[in-house]
Amino acid sequence: MTSSEIILSHYQVAELLAMGGSVRSGEISPDLGLSTVTVSLEKQAVKFPNGERLDWAVISEIAESENSCFRVAGGDIEAIQVYSEDFERMYTLYPTQAAPTMLVSGIPMHRIKGTDPWQDARSKIKALGRVHGHVLDTATGLGYTAMMAAESAAQVTTIELDPAAQTIARSNPWSQGLFENPKITRIIGNSGDVIETFPDESFSMIIHDPPMFSLAGELYSLAFYQQAYRVLKANGRMFHYIANPESKTGRRVTRGVINRLKKAGFSRVNPKPQAFGVTAYK
Repeated sequence: MTSSEIILSHYQVAELLAMGGSVRSGEISPDLGLSTVTVSLEKQAVKFPNGERLDWAVISEIAESENSCFRVAGGDIEAIQVYSEDFERMYTLYPTQAAPTMLVSGIPMHRIKGTDPWQDARSKIKALGRVHGHVLDTATGLGYTAMMAAESAAQVTTIELDPAAQTIARSNPWSQGLFENPKITRIIGNSGDVIETFPDESFSMIIHDPPMFSLAGELYSLAFYQQAYRVLKANGRMFHYIANPESKTGRRVTRGVINRLKKAGFSRVNPKPQAFGVTAYK
């Protein structure tokens, strides 16, 4: 996205509708909560500082859609979503009261119940411990964990399977650091294949946040964990997001993950239930 683009969801426009035409101007965030601007509230439309105008009917249309974020252009709106021909999946930028998440075929890629996507990503970084050195992020998504890791890491390499997901990230105001931070290197490819290309002991840390087991079972395999062990430096560690450890599926998958991580050579695997995962140590 460009700095002048306007991205809105029902959370932002609800504040305008609540004013009920009683004032001539109001505050609204043009970038899903990152900043605010003053807009003119005219009888027929809302006028933004960059000259963009949205009719009240269009504002109402945004307010009625709870599952999409919209790009504003030329007085019209477009839902931020992309269909991947390669993987036959629909990607949608999904709003929350904080940072948005991404829906993949209707499944949110972050926890949103009792938390928000930004805090969910922060919990994974916290579970990893003090971030340093060269970090591998095996599943870019919207790039939140890569950006947070880059706050203290020397370098971050992040891998995304589907170019369509990167298209969504480019349209997300919260993801712009993924493309602007010179410490972040982005790779498009299958993490299971790409990890085999890295030399031994390339990384101090790994953030492994794969899609659910049913979508990417190979990223939960012994073969993948052996590669992760190989590319980690001595005394390195990996955080592996799994699922809610209190759920039936989460308990079953977690048991299998812990067993395979130990078989791969990790000396210690500690559950991190607050982050829905485990930390493994080399």
